[in-house]
Amino acid sequence: MIEIIVPATTANVGPGFDCLGIALDLYNKFYFEEIENGLIIEGCDNKYKNEDNLVYSSMRYYFDTVKPDRVPNGVKIVIEDNIPICRGLGSSATCIVAGVLAADALTGTNLSKDELLKIACEIEGHPDNVAPAIFGNMMVCITDGDDLHYDVVKVPEELKFCAFIPEFKLSTEQARNVLPTEVSHIDAVFNVGRVSMLISSMLNKNFDLLKVACQDKLHQAYRGTLINGYENIIDYANKIGALGVFISGSGSTIMSLILEDENFKNNMISYFAKHDIKWDIKDLNCDLNGAVVNYI
Repeated sequence: MIEIIVPATTANVGPGFDCLGIALDLYNKFYFEEIENGLIIEGCDNKYKNEDNLVYSSMRYYFDTVKPDRVPNGVKIVIEDNIPICRGLGSSATCIVAGVLAADALTGTNLSKDELLKIACEIEGHPDNVAPAIFGNMMVCITDGDDLHYDVVKVPEELKFCAFIPEFKLSTEQARNVLPTEVSHIDAVFNVGRVSMLISSMLNKNFDLLKVACQDKLHQAYRGTLINGYENIIDYANKIGALGVFISGSGSTIMSLILEDENFKNNMISYFAKHDIKWDIKDLNCDLNGAVVNYI
């Protein structure tokens, strides 16, 4: 049996639309076992227990693309889902990464991480979630035609993450539909400057720059309209000491960058209770290793 553990991710990270992502220490676990024939899927809703399951369809994509010498006649997949679905924490990316890594392991092909990332990106459509899910840490990813380029940014260990996770889902398609088809040159320059500042402030541990560096003109204001209380929550988090606040992925989760501070979480819990906001709050750290494959 093969166990694959894949971390959650927070993508975009403010101004880094479709090009920045950070792995977090919240994990989905997947178990794969070759069987005589057929497909068995456990641990998810019945509507996902079929060949359209994203984990299995990602495996099939690997088989069709790589064409390994040997493909299993049947497979049993058990899913242990700990990452909230459709909340902007990369739950779909974990399924894709797990499926690709499982197909590679079950066939004994042993592709490089670069090759596995390329396949995962072809399935996902963009790299900002799957790249940190595979490699860990913070990833900067760009495409140049068919070529994918990436670099790793080491997230300072002092930097912590506090996720405000709503009870409602927000699909990527819904979040993309509210975005404009064109942006102004002024807004583009605004984001170029801030994404550059975001990376440099992380590398140099200039945490006082993160608040302005997390600002964005390309997607957050539009997606914020889909999240009740969005501006008030961000304003309050900034007021009580957040280093930076941004929408995680396409939402609905709002992510705060903080230093170690128990009062921050307690203050946010009090704020949500006062305003009858029934959201979950999780303290998280950066995952440094990315997806792990264990043979058990």
